[in-house]
Amino acid sequence: MGTHLSIDEVALSQGELYTIVTNKKFKGKKGSLVAIIAGTKAEQVIEHISKIDYKKRSSVQEITLDMANSMKLISKRCFSKAIQVTDRFHVQKLALEALQEMRIKYRWEAMDADNQLIVLAKRENKVYIPKLLSNGDSVKQLLARSRYLLYKSREKWTQNQQERAQMLFELYPDIKIAYNGSLKER
Repeated sequence: MGTHLSIDEVALSQGELYTIVTNKKFKGKKGSLVAIIAGTKAEQVIEHISKIDYKKRSSVQEITLDMANSMKLISKRCFSKAIQVTDRFHVQKLALEALQEMRIKYRWEAMDADNQLIVLAKRENKVYIPKLLSNGDSVKQLLARSRYLLYKSREKWTQNQQERAQMLFELYPDIKIAYNGSLKER
């Protein structure tokens, strides 16, 4: 069975979910499949995995899983001696979502500030012209156009994305800190 396993839910056909347990040693190749169980309900999956010899299950040292409570429960009950490790994909996904939430929060603040300046300009019978950054973006545009560069590593940025990132990080240092933190998970 192996000492390092992974457990995850997967949609295999027509959107139906299955719980799959694999042996990490074989890296997805022949011999990696330990179990495929229809459904993701913890009790049902536990019942099926428990049919595997206890001695084999207790030899598992580490099990990698997502953050779903059902997967934690299955792992705890079926592989009680194994250390549970949250898989990198889900940690990275959370970090990137948090980074994007920061960017969106600042974008809303920039839009609110622009709207207030538009109202003030109208009161004074003037036309509001937003200040532009050195690359021609307004702050709102900078925040909107920075979405995709935050998903990439620095090495994959285009020249425009490098310039945009530099401006973004100067204006919003906490986004830079969050971005650098999210890189550790990639």
